[in-house]
Formats: sequence, structure tokens, C-alpha cells
Amino acid sequence: MPSYARKHQLTNSLVYHAFNRSNGRVPIFHTENDYDHFIKLLKVYTERFALKIYHWVIMDNHYHILFEIDLPENISKFMAGLARAYTHYYQKAYQSSGFLWQGRFKLQPVQKERYLITCGRYIERNPVRKKFVSEATDYPYSSCRFYTLGLSDGITWEDPTFKNFGLEINSRREEYKNFLRDFDMKEETGFRNFDKPQGNRQFIRRLFKVQGRLMPQRRGKPKGKIS
Repeated sequence: MPSYARKHQLTNSLVYHAFNRSNGRVPIFHTENDYDHFIKLLKVYTERFALKIYHWVIMDNHYHILFEIDLPENISKFMAGLARAYTHYYQKAYQSSGFLWQGRFKLQPVQKERYLITCGRYIERNPVRKKFVSEATDYPYSSCRFYTLGLSDGITWEDPTFKNFGLEINSRREEYKNFLRDFDMKEETGFRNFDKPQGNRQFIRRLFKVQGRLMPQRRGKPKGKIS
């Protein structure tokens, strides 16, 4: 039987920009061990749910990931499992209790061929916007160093548009660094608005809401409305 990914109308064109933040916006990543543990959890859960993470960042009280998934209906299970696993670790490590994360995670559909690399730039520039570092490549807990320094982190899949930055790998990395510096404020505003999918009209028309989440329509089913 063909998989869901082969049946939905946005196969090979849909990625998701996901975001979650701590309850009360307080820091929940304090030490290198905390960040490393969360990265290990990302590896476990991305393998379990067959994700490809192209860009990501972990800040002190939130994270962003940009990923592709064969079965979009599994996104909630992935995000919930990741949140529970880190909560368990955190409460044991810091002898704490109560809610670690804010309400529901946020999820934004992104048209892969038009906005994958620019959404990735928005994500990897997060530490610069927050003034943690002056250059994105200086921040250790993101996918940026995978692209600018060639450092493997065990979770990043190469963005398929990265090859467009040059034929030779060193010049490609330098051009990518320049790309990160050459950002667009209007573009970044779009990626902050999780209620608005990023894509052309045809892309957006093929999405519909399922329990408040925008999901791709299956082939042969009538269009739903985005309300």
C-alpha cells in the first residue's frame, strides 16, 4: 500500500518549521550537558519518526527545527515525545516539577522549493538577533556549523539548495556565511508568524486544518478551507 507521503498533494514540496518555548520563557538549557542531551533526543526521535532536519537551533528557552517528514500525521507524536523526554531529563537533573513547556508547540508549513533555505537562515540567525553572538557560525547549538565549517552533528541533513552556493566546498561555505549576513527583515517577519504558511497560492490551497494544525490534502479528496 502506498505511504501517506506518496498520496498527499505536497509530496517533495512541504517542510515544517516547528517551534517550542519554555513555560514562562525561563531558561531550561543551562549547561553544555543540557544542550547535548536535547541533541541526542532529537537524533532518537528523528530516527523513530523518519524526519529529515535541514536547519535547527536550540536557545536557552526555546528551539526551532525545520524538517521534512514522510507521515505528517506523526508530527504531534514526535513533538510530544521530544517534549516529554526532555522534561523527564530536566526534572531529574534539576530536582524540579511542573510544566516545563508553554502550551501547544507552533508549526508552520513552508514551501520547500521557495523558502527552505531562507527559513533556515531565519533559524540559524536566531542567536545573532538575540545578541548571543555577532556571527551565526560562532553559536555552537545550531545547524549553522554544519554548513559553514563542515562539522557533523548527527542530526542535520544537508539542505538540497546548499549546493547552489558554489561548486567547491570551501567557497560554498564562505558564500553561505555571506548569505547569513544578507538577511531580509520582511522575510524574517513571515517566519515569525506561525499562523501563516509560507508558500505560493497553489501551495497554500493544498493545505487544510486538522485539529488546528495545517496538513497537506490527500490526493483525490476535496479541498478544505484554511480558517
